[in-house]
Amino acid sequence: MTTAAKGAEPPQVLLAHHLKQLKLPTMLREYDRVARECARDGVDYPRYLLRLAELELLERERRVTERRIRDARFPAVKSLESFDFAAIPSLNKLLVLELARCQYVAERENVIAVGNSGAGKTHIALAPGLAACQRGLSTLFVTAHALVQQLMEARDEKRLLRLQAQLQSVRLLIVDELGYVPLSQIGAELLFEVFSQRYERGSTMVTSNLPFEEWPSGVPVRAADRRAAGPAHAPRPHPRAERRELPAPPVERAATGGGCGGPNLGRQRPS
Repeated sequence: MTTAAKGAEPPQVLLAHHLKQLKLPTMLREYDRVARECARDGVDYPRYLLRLAELELLERERRVTERRIRDARFPAVKSLESFDFAAIPSLNKLLVLELARCQYVAERENVIAVGNSGAGKTHIALAPGLAACQRGLSTLFVTAHALVQQLMEARDEKRLLRLQAQLQSVRLLIVDELGYVPLSQIGAELLFEVFSQRYERGSTMVTSNLPFEEWPSGVPVRAADRRAAGPAHAPRPHPRAERRELPAPPVERAATGGGCGGPNLGRQRPS
């Protein structure tokens, strides 16, 4: 297009073209409406541009967050607002709310939720995962069985190192349902290697229905670590790991036998 031809175009057409080229779709969509509002309110040009720029940034952040949530592969998007704390009075609510602030991810701490089936462990894992995505932290949710299957397939196809590198790069890895499906010795070793490789590189959250002393059937851990940790404690993926336990009430079964108490929660801080 020549300069003369450009000059013959209406300014709206040229503006739309330039905004598309600059990849500013929100400004393209909103500039006319915001211009009318600013004219009505007597807003000057710099503030008009500021409003448009803010709208563009907000929309861009929203799209990035949505993409991060999709990449996390949550089975469902759940927040703590939809969690019924009253139904599980034994659950340490303050600790769960603290997890939603994601400070443990910044400190590369690990978290485990141990409890009976139906105790709300997956919801408790999904909510901090969603909060991490909203705070700009890369997150991945996967069941222990599915992760082991991926690791074994990657090993057979000679791409295990690439998959392990991808798992190391995630800021928060959520491994759900450890212990629900028995793992082979090879699968357990591959899973434990993921935990070990992520030590001091990122945070790992694990949910399980198994007391910690039964974990060797699913994840190989040192006997010394198992004795030191005791029941319902987090695995120690590195010999130098120093575990910090936050107070949480014990798991309580309903008197009728049909219900279950809330999960025990523990955090593990790197040395």
